[in-house]
Amino acid sequence: MTTSNTGTGAVEPAVREELARLRDSIDNIDAAVVHMLAERFKCTQQVGHLKARHQLPPADPAREAQQIARLRTLAESAKLDPAFAEKFLNFIVAEVIHHHERIAENNAAGGAPATD
Repeated sequence: MTTSNTGTGAVEPAVREELARLRDSIDNIDAAVVHMLAERFKCTQQVGHLKARHQLPPADPAREAQQIARLRTLAESAKLDPAFAEKFLNFIVAEVIHHHERIAENNAAGGAPATD
């Protein structure tokens, strides 16, 4: 049992070990999330270039609505707050649209493809 919940008191070794184990798992998950997001953005960059080449709009509201509904269902089945999942996806989609807009602007200006 801990003698302090502020992190400054003495903590039993077993509690300290369990905390370290859980934090290691969290760190591993965070690393996986970052790598998965990087892969996702590589794919969305390709979508952005394809849209720019064919003068398609950067945003696709119908696709976004489908993705939100899909992600909310996935979140519910994973016991994750669907509202949080939707906010997270909206944040990602906003960034993707920003990238697509930059790619389209660059394409229209005849510049080199944007790579971010």
